[in-house]
Amino acid sequence: MIIARPLPVTLVRYNRPVAPEKLLDLFRLARDCGILTGYWDITGRRVRATPDRLLPALRAFGIPIERPEEAGRFLRERQLRRWQRPLEPVYVAWDGQPPPIILRVPVGSETGWVRLALELEGGEVRRHDVDLGTCPELGRSPDVARVAKAVGLPGTLPLGYHRLRVEAGPGAEALIISAPLRAARFSGRGWGVFLPLYALQTDRCWGVGDFTDLRALTDWVKGLGGRVVGILPVLAAFLEEPFEPSPYSPVSRLFWNELYVDPTAAPNFAECRAARDLTSAPEFRAALEGLRAEPLVDYQRAYSLKGRVLRLLADDFFGRYPDHPDFRAFLKERPDVEDYAGFRAAGERLRTGWGGWPEPLRSGRVRPGDFAGEALRYHLYVQWLADRQLAAASDRLYLDLPLGVHPDGYDVWRHRELFALGTRAGAPPDMFFTGGQDWGFPPLHPERLQAAGYAYFIAALRHHMRRAAMLRLDHVMAFHRLYWLPPGLDARSGVYVRYPADELYAIVALESTRSGCGVVGENLGTVPPEVNPALERHGLLGMYVLQFELRADGWPRPPSAHDVAGLNTHDTPTFAGFWFGRDIDDRRELGLLDEIQAAAEAAARERLRAGVLAFLREAGLLGPAEADVGAVLRALLRFLARSEAALVLVNLEDLWLEEQPQNVPGTSQERPNWRRKARYSLEEFSKMDVVRETLEALNLLR
Repeated sequence: MIIARPLPVTLVRYNRPVAPEKLLDLFRLARDCGILTGYWDITGRRVRATPDRLLPALRAFGIPIERPEEAGRFLRERQLRRWQRPLEPVYVAWDGQPPPIILRVPVGSETGWVRLALELEGGEVRRHDVDLGTCPELGRSPDVARVAKAVGLPGTLPLGYHRLRVEAGPGAEALIISAPLRAARFSGRGWGVFLPLYALQTDRCWGVGDFTDLRALTDWVKGLGGRVVGILPVLAAFLEEPFEPSPYSPVSRLFWNELYVDPTAAPNFAECRAARDLTSAPEFRAALEGLRAEPLVDYQRAYSLKGRVLRLLADDFFGRYPDHPDFRAFLKERPDVEDYAGFRAAGERLRTGWGGWPEPLRSGRVRPGDFAGEALRYHLYVQWLADRQLAAASDRLYLDLPLGVHPDGYDVWRHRELFALGTRAGAPPDMFFTGGQDWGFPPLHPERLQAAGYAYFIAALRHHMRRAAMLRLDHVMAFHRLYWLPPGLDARSGVYVRYPADELYAIVALESTRSGCGVVGENLGTVPPEVNPALERHGLLGMYVLQFELRADGWPRPPSAHDVAGLNTHDTPTFAGFWFGRDIDDRRELGLLDEIQAAAEAAARERLRAGVLAFLREAGLLGPAEADVGAVLRALLRFLARSEAALVLVNLEDLWLEEQPQNVPGTSQERPNWRRKARYSLEEFSKMDVVRETLEALNLLR
């Protein structure tokens, strides 16, 4: 999850008295839009949305309301539009069984006949004549003289996305998602490892891990019996102007980050004299050595160096292979890549976010004269390389789909109608973030996403699932609700907005089944009660993080068969850092804890450590004289390995007792987030006895 710096806001306060009936209309309008008028916070306290929260939330939703007294009119307009719409926009047919179709017809025709045309995804059309007189009536609207009927569809539908059309006037079309109830199953009791790709270092890397390094890591893990290698998102990022290297604020959820391409694995590298001369030049080799020697990833220097080589290779490729068959196949597979390449090429010329572009570029119309041709070809070429190089490691990859995208990125530019622009997603206050969290990216608008048939969401899933064995869905609670911070509100005063969970789960289950990719829902933090049962019902694994599952006395709740279990995540302290209380020291240094609070937390952590030791000894996982952090770590991994967890994921850095985290939530420049390299290279840690022996023991237990 991205934790962005809060944006400056001016809080809006609506202090005028409101008549009770008008206030009731405001609440009804909010609920009609899916805006929650209250929620239970992490402490169990009921937080109610007041008019000064609901009014900007409704405006962010697209309703031009200024005063509570206007709510009744807008509510009636929404209800009338709903009645005038013959069909709902989307229906879900679980396991191919069509649900009753709500059909709204004019009064007077409710006993007549209507023809339905169901166009299946494969092109077949099924027609069905319905006697409305035999269909149950669901209600009437005298305002628009409409009757709602429940219409049944015969037979079973094949899996896929189908279109239902009715001869009943404009708008009489709906999407039917025919999906399996459960996603692809992750079978067995497997294990895997986790390490961000940018942190992976090898003897041959260019200061940041690349897809060739990733393949070497997956081959090594596969040789030890591991099922997956987990990494953070490797999506396209802004690495020049604007600059934002966070994996959770990508330019797009539809394209890869060319920083991770290995130029020496390009099919024309051996033939490109200019690229070979550059990479063998003494000054270039010296620059590479300098990047390798740095303890932190220098994204801009690494991208500048690698980009010089990739641009030479791109120029050579298009001159040498104008009709390369695999490249042409890639363009056919991904026709949208040319639009993306045009966006990136235009951005390179203008060197600013798209909000500052001139028209018509800002509105999404980019023409050949708006960018340099070589820049367009470069982005086509590197996307092809990235996709093909990532495919080489895909049978073991555990990828991560972030919740949001950068507001200046391609997805928001091209699909802006799907986003609540000007609004930011975030999280309400909790015990760690008393001021709440502002993640800085615009949330998807649930009704607009639905009206567009979820094409963007489907494309993002397919982009990842075609290259992953497992996919982690960041903040899966957003399938149910997401915390919005409309303009004028800060993270303490946002509102929750509901999303069509059934439809989102149906799409995930369908795409997962088609690709064979297992799915994990990141269900950490404030989790509504309906989330975990939904994950289990639809075959998505949840996440078990030992640091969060320890009781105050140090005894852990065991993971279930529906969990991916680990000691920590990229957003938490490493195990050694947690064991020694480095996170408490860090929060005190950042001003998040005062001396008294820090002392209390340190005392609680000491009691927790004692309890963990007692538990492990009673369980026979730790000897009576063992107490060093390495022995405790291995004992806890044995506890997880013996559990029912579907997958045990080991943070490789834990195995050499790394104390520094990859990310400190709530910070940006204060900590080197997303930049810290692994202390040891792949060549080094793959030969370390403690690493190999721990993973071999884990494999035997699993």
